[in-house]
Amino acid sequence: MLKFIHVLTFLLLISTAFGQKINLQEALTKSSIDSQFYYLNMLSRSQDVDFKVIRKTNLERIRQNTRDTLNSLHTEILELKNSSSSAVTANKDLTDSVQNLQTQLNVEKLKTDNISFLGVNFSKSGYHTLVWLLIIVLTIAFIATLFAFRKAKVDTVASKRNAEEFQEELHAYKKKALEKEQQLKRQLLDEQLKRNS
Repeated sequence: MLKFIHVLTFLLLISTAFGQKINLQEALTKSSIDSQFYYLNMLSRSQDVDFKVIRKTNLERIRQNTRDTLNSLHTEILELKNSSSSAVTANKDLTDSVQNLQTQLNVEKLKTDNISFLGVNFSKSGYHTLVWLLIIVLTIAFIATLFAFRKAKVDTVASKRNAEEFQEELHAYKKKALEKEQQLKRQLLDEQLKRNS
């Protein structure tokens, strides 16, 4: 029974060491470079305090992994440089576009802030002042015309009334003059009849 326990313990230790070696071999291919060097150190046999024996296959595997990692990092750096330069170019293009748009905006603002009236460019405030000045002048002219028309109408009505009064007085005067003339003619006729008789 004791033999069986020793054999079982031995097999357990061997399988653990073999499993560790397989796990360490797998770690050499799937972990980071720093971890790979650590596992390489673990897999190496100590020859002396300062020296270790490393298998060529393990060393070649780490060298290949390091080269692959460096190549992928170089490729990534080149891609980042390209994307950075394209981002700088895009940024410059966008800046130029913003400047062009700003220039166009300023031109459009100038166009909208200026109004052409009778061939003369006015600023909006100057144009509004001119329009209000014209409105005020035309309003004053309209009011003055209205007052002049009203005064003319009042004067016309007064003149018409005076003319009618004059017409009535003239008619009355003519009537009186006609009556007086007829009376004088009768008197003259009476006087002539008296003289003749």
